[in-house]
Amino acid sequence: MDGRRGGWGRFAVHYLEMVVAMLAGMLVFGLVLGVLLGIVGLDYSHDDHPAAAALEMAFTMSLGMVVWMRFRGHGWPATLEMTAAMSAPLVVLYPLFWTGVISGETVMMLLHVLMFPAMAAVMLRRRAEYSSAHHMRGQRLLRFAGRAMVVVLAVGAVPGLVYVAGLRSHQDRSWRWR
Repeated sequence: MDGRRGGWGRFAVHYLEMVVAMLAGMLVFGLVLGVLLGIVGLDYSHDDHPAAAALEMAFTMSLGMVVWMRFRGHGWPATLEMTAAMSAPLVVLYPLFWTGVISGETVMMLLHVLMFPAMAAVMLRRRAEYSSAHHMRGQRLLRFAGRAMVVVLAVGAVPGLVYVAGLRSHQDRSWRWR
C-alpha cells in the first residue's frame, strides 16, 4: 500500500466490511424484527408477501450498514446515501412486481444482486473516504449504534406502519369474503 491518502486495497477491504455488515444486519436485525412482528401478531409468509419481505430485507441490511458505517466514522451524509442505495432497487422492482412483469421470487433475487453494485457506486462516489484508514474508538460504538437505530427506525416507521395497516386491512377483507 502506498503512503498516499488510501489505495484500492483499503477500498476493497472496506467494501468487504460493508458486505459483511449488510449480511449481519439482515441476519441479526431480521431475526429481531421477525420476533417482534410475531409478538404483535403480524407474522407473515415471505412467499405470500414478497413486497413486505423485500422491504424488510432492505431495511435490516441498511440498519446493519448504518451501525457499521457510524462505527467506522462515516458522517451522516455518506450513511444516508448508502441507506438510499440499499432501497433504490425497490423503486424499480416494486412497479414491475405490482404489474405482474416479474414474480416475488425475482424481486428478491434482483434486490440481492442490485444492492452490491448500488453499494459500490456510492462508495466510488466517495472513494477517498472509503479508501482512508480512519477508525473510531470502540467505546463510541454503542452511542453511534443507538443514534443510527433511532434514525433508521424513524425513517422506516411511517412506510412500515402504512404497509402494516394495509396488510391488516387486506387480511380483514379477505377473511370476510371466505
